[in-house]
Amino acid sequence: MGVAIDIPQPWGDVLTRRRAQAGDPQAAYTPAHVTLLGPTEVATDALAGIEKHLEAVAAAQPPFTIHLRGTGTFRPVTEVVFVALAVGISECELLAEAVAAADGVHRDARFPYHPHVTVAHDVPDAALDAVFEDLAGFSARFEVPAFTLFSHDGEGPWRPRRDFPLGG
Repeated sequence: MGVAIDIPQPWGDVLTRRRAQAGDPQAAYTPAHVTLLGPTEVATDALAGIEKHLEAVAAAQPPFTIHLRGTGTFRPVTEVVFVALAVGISECELLAEAVAAADGVHRDARFPYHPHVTVAHDVPDAALDAVFEDLAGFSARFEVPAFTLFSHDGEGPWRPRRDFPLGG
């Protein structure tokens, strides 16, 4: 499973399409999003409890604004270029921490949480550089009314399982 904030249209398609143009194969399986909980294996019998936890987390967080602006990179640590959050960072951090606290969710994070929208990952340096430059002036502002629980069975794209409206 994973938990994320979808990037609404038209910006979601723009960022997903640019990721595909960079040669990133994950673009076909993962639409543009801000991750709250990355891919995490959970026991099937834990899902009902996790969903109850996510309901409570969502109810406690009012809707908020995200402003995406410009690009960043995690290079040289990882070969990633992303669109940065200029507004909404704290809200995403609080949500991510609360989501990860669910019983049945055990994930060892390799890196500290940093909300962002990946637009190129593990592609040649020239492609990373091109995406970094192409989206440097990117800007999108939108309201976040909910987050989504996604599931993946190991094949094909991630599938939305359920939306959790913010503010109850």
